Amino acid sequence: MFSTEKRNQSVIKQILSFCPQIEEAHRHFNFDAEMFRSCSTYSNAVSFCIFQIGELANGLSEEFRSAHGDIPWHQVHGMRNIIAHQYGTTDIDRLWNVATTDIPMLKNFCEKIINA
Repeated sequence: MFSTEKRNQSVIKQILSFCPQIEEAHRHFNFDAEMFRSCSTYSNAVSFCIFQIGELANGLSEEFRSAHGDIPWHQVHGMRNIIAHQYGTTDIDRLWNVATTDIPMLKNFCEKIINA
C-alpha cells in the first residue's frame, strides 16, 4: 500500500500530466480566445483536462492540501464540479481564465513538488 506521501506524489504527477495536454490544445488552436468560445472541440478538450485535475486534486491528503494552501484546492475541485454538473451553463470566459492563468501556475507548483 502507498504511504500518504507517495500517494500525494502520484496524484501530483497525474495532475501534472494533464497540463501539457491543455498546452497542446492551446497550440493546436493558436491560443485563440475567440476560437475557444466558438469551437467546442477546443473548449471540450481543455474542460476534460480541468475536470480530471479537479477530480485528482480531491485525492490529495488533507495534510498536503493544508501544507500547500497557496493552491486553492477547494476551488480546483469546485471547478470539476462546475464542469460536471453545469457544463451547458459553464462560464466560458471563466474556463478560459482557469486554462490560461491558473493551470500554468498549477503546473509550476506540481513541477516544484516533484523536483523537490
